[in-house]
Order: sequence, then structure tokens, then C-alpha cells
Amino acid sequence: MRIGGGLLPIFLMRTCGGNQGWASLGRTSPLSHGLESEPLDMANKKQPNPIDIHVGSRVRLRRMMQSMSQEKLGESLGITFQQIQKYEKGTNRIGASRLQHIASVLQVPVSFFFEDAPGGPAESGFAESRPAAFVTDFLSSAEGLQLNKAFIRIKDPKVRRRVVDLVRSIAGEEVED
Repeated sequence: MRIGGGLLPIFLMRTCGGNQGWASLGRTSPLSHGLESEPLDMANKKQPNPIDIHVGSRVRLRRMMQSMSQEKLGESLGITFQQIQKYEKGTNRIGASRLQHIASVLQVPVSFFFEDAPGGPAESGFAESRPAAFVTDFLSSAEGLQLNKAFIRIKDPKVRRRVVDLVRSIAGEEVED
């Protein structure tokens, strides 16, 4: 009897009831090479939780505000920059102790990462409204952060106004006087 050549799997298939026997054991036939197993359902792929995505985007925002690379943050935490990428995308969840360490390295309280999180309590009364999502998205981009930092350094209010007018005209929006 040849074990490596395929006689043993044929014997086992016959004694276990063919491919149905393998299925009853929760396995696929060694002869099928997975061809008879369930098709991969890509739609069932687990999506990141919105809170994880938000916390990750806030990590990215703060890291960029500090002009820190993913590699530098990873070194400070003792992990790879690829792990930082996964955290920032929300692909991997950040544990409590790791989030505390990230907050320490980025010099913010842990609560910073949850500000404006989805599903938070609705605001009421005269409370100041939180910034719209587009502001956070803008500041989370490299260009948005660079533009914001450069704009803040402009001291002359008239020059600031002209910069805003220029950007509006480039975007196709009417310039207000």
C-alpha cells in the first residue's frame, strides 16, 4: 500500500463513505484539494467597527500634528509601522493599555481619541456644536494639515482673506466681498 501516492486516501474515502463521509467529519476530502469546500464569501469579510476607525483616524491626526512618522511612533511603542497602519485604518483594534501608551507618546489624554466618535450622546441646549466630519477629514489628510499649519503662520488678516478667496476661486465657488 502506497501512503504518499494516494492509496490511503482512497481507502479512507471508501471506508468513511466517500466525500460525504469526510463532510460528516467536518473536513474536505484529501482528493478534492479543497475544490468541494464552501466558496469564499468575500461579502462576509468582517468590516472594522466605526469606533475603531474613528480612534485610528484620531491617532493618525495627532501623529501628523506632531510631525511624527508611523515608523517613529511604532519604535516608541515597540511595534512595527505596519501595525500602526492597521491601527490607523481601524483594521486592528487598539487595546486599552496600548491606547494609553499611544496617548502618552502623542502627549494627549486618552479621551482625545474618542472626541466626536460616532454613536456618542446627542448634543442639546446651547452647547457649542462639534466640528463637522469634513473638518476632521481635512485635518487628517497630509495636505490639509500642511495647509492649516502654513495658513496659521500668516499674520496679516488681509493676506489670509486673499488666500481664502484664491482657494474659493480655484474650487469654483463665488468669492464674497
